[in-house]
Amino acid sequence: MTLIGYARCSTLDQNTDDQVRRLIAAGCTKVFSEAGVSGKLAHRPEWDACLTYLRDGEDVLVITKLDRAGRSIAHLIELGNNLRTRNIGFRAIDQGIDTTTATGRLFYNMIASFAEFERDLIVERTHEGLRTARLNGKVPGRKPKLSAKQQFEVLRMHAAGRTIVDIAEIFHVSRPVIYRTLGADLAKV
Repeated sequence: MTLIGYARCSTLDQNTDDQVRRLIAAGCTKVFSEAGVSGKLAHRPEWDACLTYLRDGEDVLVITKLDRAGRSIAHLIELGNNLRTRNIGFRAIDQGIDTTTATGRLFYNMIASFAEFERDLIVERTHEGLRTARLNGKVPGRKPKLSAKQQFEVLRMHAAGRTIVDIAEIFHVSRPVIYRTLGADLAKV
């Protein structure tokens, strides 16, 4: 069986060099690699190319960690079923998973569950942090482009007959910022 590797990192400021090196050291003859692509996306350009490249009954897909393939249990189980149907093996180096064995298939399903659990915990902690920030009077997200005083001035200028374009130029903001300040109804005009 031919070993085909896949490397991925989520942000553009990271790189896949270490993963690629480890995949080649594991015996991969071809490696698909992409950066700046989230694992929660089911379709990714190099991932899709890799899955298409794999030959039924001849290849083994190799990754360094299970979360390189995906983060949802549904996606990982679908991947496992797809590869099994095509008689393609699957290996995750760090977790010691090798689905060409019964033990490897069991371990794959268990680790996939933990990967999704970890992602869910991260989401819960993020939401908890946002709630705490709101309770402490902090508003999450971007700061408004215009201060309360500037927003009042926008309303006054518009009521006095100034155009949206003029007001936007005066405050050095885009027209949508002015529309949002004036209210959603004016944005439809």
